[in-house]
Amino acid sequence: MERKRIEISPGEIENQKRIIARLRAKFEKRERPLRAFVDTYGCQQNEADSEKIRGMLFEMGCVFTREEADADIVVINTCAVREHAEMRILGNVGALSHTKKANKEQMIILCGCMVQAPGMAERIKKSYPYVDLVFGPQVLWRFPELLERRLNSKKRVFEVTDEAGAIAEGLPVRRDGTVKAWLSVMYGCNNFCSYCIVPYVRMRERSRRPEVILEEARQLVKEGYKDITLLGQNVNSYGKDLPEDIDFADLIRMINDIEGDFVIRFMTSHPKDASEKLFKTMSECEKAARHIHLPFQAGNNRVLKEMNRVYTREQYLEKARLARKYMPDIVLTSDVIVGFPGETDEEFEDTVSLIEEVRFDALFTFIYSKRPGTPAAKMPDPYTRAQKQVRFDKLLDTQNRISAEKHAEYVGKTVRVLTDGRADGETTSRTGGGRLVRIKGELPVGEYMNVKITDSTTWALFGEAVAEE
Repeated sequence: MERKRIEISPGEIENQKRIIARLRAKFEKRERPLRAFVDTYGCQQNEADSEKIRGMLFEMGCVFTREEADADIVVINTCAVREHAEMRILGNVGALSHTKKANKEQMIILCGCMVQAPGMAERIKKSYPYVDLVFGPQVLWRFPELLERRLNSKKRVFEVTDEAGAIAEGLPVRRDGTVKAWLSVMYGCNNFCSYCIVPYVRMRERSRRPEVILEEARQLVKEGYKDITLLGQNVNSYGKDLPEDIDFADLIRMINDIEGDFVIRFMTSHPKDASEKLFKTMSECEKAARHIHLPFQAGNNRVLKEMNRVYTREQYLEKARLARKYMPDIVLTSDVIVGFPGETDEEFEDTVSLIEEVRFDALFTFIYSKRPGTPAAKMPDPYTRAQKQVRFDKLLDTQNRISAEKHAEYVGKTVRVLTDGRADGETTSRTGGGRLVRIKGELPVGEYMNVKITDSTTWALFGEAVAEE
């Protein structure tokens, strides 16, 4: 597959910043600051994109609200991966007709993957006439330009042309929180799994330059972030489109060498590109989290082939064994799709047996969602939703039992955690492997501490802080 890098020039980014300055001057003439609400659906990459949108809005002089009804600008960053998310988004967009009636000057903006999906922009144009601006992920960097066009023309703006994705550096970012940070290392996907719409809406893989990533990582550490997650649709493909001889394992090692006390996480990994070098590097880098999210999706080889996953059950199991060879304490999590078109009961049992063999710490499980425009959407699908639900329930029962057993093994042990929030009189935290630990009492957030685990459930660990030895 041809890999063509498109980098937005510094001059074009500076032009967007000049537009931001013009909009700020315009908005400052108002009696009160412009209030913005940004709502995000979907993956962590969408969260990172929303941080850029917030950054640009903040530079325009906006303040932020948590209620759509209070906002002068509503931005909904959408997801196209599953039908359920799409229906929730459209339902919420429908509800915005009421906020628009109450505030006729309110600006409603839809962006992200869903609006880039085939036919969706036209559907929005016809069914939601009060939506002012719609743009896909490839043109996020042009948000100021598109917003200014809408304000000046008084006409609706739709920018969802089928264009190649690009790398745009230098955009302002406004992050949520002070402990955890998302750090995008690449965008797009080249895998074309038969059920997935992402390659069609996020376009081809493109890697950020390592020196830019390292500078951003250094700045995050300087600002006090202690939990940094490297993002990409398939981080293990990082560097294949760069002129340098560098891969994702090299990047982890380079970030690991930055001075400071922080943990490096990453997602998502594709099994076909998860190499022995990656596992070895993780084991040698003290800041690399002992956790890998390695989606297997199905345990049957015929189904995997129909999914276009480009690996077999046996190859996946070997990757899991290899990861545990280098890191016996690694936390393994995964994604599973139940009810892929044509999957039989017997083939589903292969998925259950793989779960029993690997014994994942946790799974993200989904019933197959038909996505128009993907090859799987045209495949015969003889099984009903009710039949798929029976399988899904069995899958959950199996994994919940394993998760509960694995969590019970922590009881009585002392683990190092990073505190990241408070809830219901407790402090929430994460282990190096990403396991949720709820600690008695309200303790400082953003601190490492030792916790003795006193209890567990399927989904969490519970413990008490203990003094450092």
